[in-house]
Amino acid sequence: MGEQEIGAIAAVLESAAGDRRGIGGKQLSAEETEHWEPPILDFTSKPQVVSALVEGERLSFGHLSNPAFATETSYIDPLPHQRIAVYDHMLRQPRLRFLLADDAGAGKTIMTGLYIREMLSRRLLRRVLIVPPAGLIGNWQRELQVLFNLPFNVVAGSDAKNTNPFVGKASDRVIVSVDTLAGERVFARLRELKTEPYDLVVFDEAHKLSVNRGNDLRVRKIDRYRLAEALAGARGLDDAWQLPWSAHHLLLLTATPHQGKEYPYYGLWRLLEPDVLSTPEAFDEYPASHRQNHFIRRTKEEMVHLNGKPLYPKRISDTLGYDLTQGPISEQTLYDETTEYMRHVYNRAKLLNRSAARLAMSVLQRRLASSTYALLRSYDRRIAKLDDLIRQVQEGKLTEEQLVVLQRRLGEEDDVLDTKTAEEETTINGREEGEVSE
Repeated sequence: MGEQEIGAIAAVLESAAGDRRGIGGKQLSAEETEHWEPPILDFTSKPQVVSALVEGERLSFGHLSNPAFATETSYIDPLPHQRIAVYDHMLRQPRLRFLLADDAGAGKTIMTGLYIREMLSRRLLRRVLIVPPAGLIGNWQRELQVLFNLPFNVVAGSDAKNTNPFVGKASDRVIVSVDTLAGERVFARLRELKTEPYDLVVFDEAHKLSVNRGNDLRVRKIDRYRLAEALAGARGLDDAWQLPWSAHHLLLLTATPHQGKEYPYYGLWRLLEPDVLSTPEAFDEYPASHRQNHFIRRTKEEMVHLNGKPLYPKRISDTLGYDLTQGPISEQTLYDETTEYMRHVYNRAKLLNRSAARLAMSVLQRRLASSTYALLRSYDRRIAKLDDLIRQVQEGKLTEEQLVVLQRRLGEEDDVLDTKTAEEETTINGREEGEVSE
């Protein structure tokens, strides 16, 4: 049986199941439907081939008899918390706008792949866009391919130079880094009219979609957040960030949704329902029963194996005290003088940027608790930075107004020891981010 015969059989089967879906799942127009006729089926073909095609079509409806059919066709045995998230929460949403905020190590990539596989088998998804940090692109592509047999194409910035990587069959399943997609050239390709809307958009490490509100009540958004706003369908965006479409389903993944900051946390929720949660006050009044439809978070202590045994060892947290050495040159003297210096800096800087001053104080306190060497290196870097700023001012390269702007922006910088756990840190030249920071 040749490829032409197989194609004819597949087309007939598809037409029987499609209800005006047309060839390849494409919606036919009224005129096309009126004049369309199914191809003639050649029954002289080998029965084994016809049987295989029919069986494949039958299995495509497996979810009707087994609601967890994707677990049967994937190379995984989902853990209880993964099944609960996908089958009790995510799949029940006709329009998924969800913040999956489980602890690190919960398998958020697996849960996402399971959801995509189920939605594809139910013919409720066709185009999927996954937007992780650049360092996680390979992990996403590998796990989706190996565990779920879902091939995804990776889009780089160079792909958008001469062609639109979001057009055509190969663009139906795409992975692109958040910074690449937020770039002017690649985002412009999303804005082209020939780009079909994506049914599902997934943002990994969603806490990096930074937005904050300062003491002056001005909202400061980075380009990553503006990108997420555009894909989520938020209104009132700048012309440069307007899209002619928005994603129907939106999934945000993060292990640190709050980070102790109220407005950035609200900013994530606003992406889920831009119209309903248009202000922090609206978010505060949003009923808890409604929030459950958009959010789930489980800690490691709640995660178990299929046999009920804890997935992770129990974490024991305790505060250990010790005495500082005393004397003119001692740990106690170093602690007291460092604390006094921090108070002096805080009192002088808080008028311009209270959050930046608070961050600097906490960083020095951690360095002091880490080691005297770590504290020394922090002071060395601070002296070098101050000397460089003084030099630029003296040479006329930096005005007083520019210096004030720089100081105000300090509060937007993240300290890796404050924003990431040890499990979330990446390695830089064989060293963890925390080590490099110290």
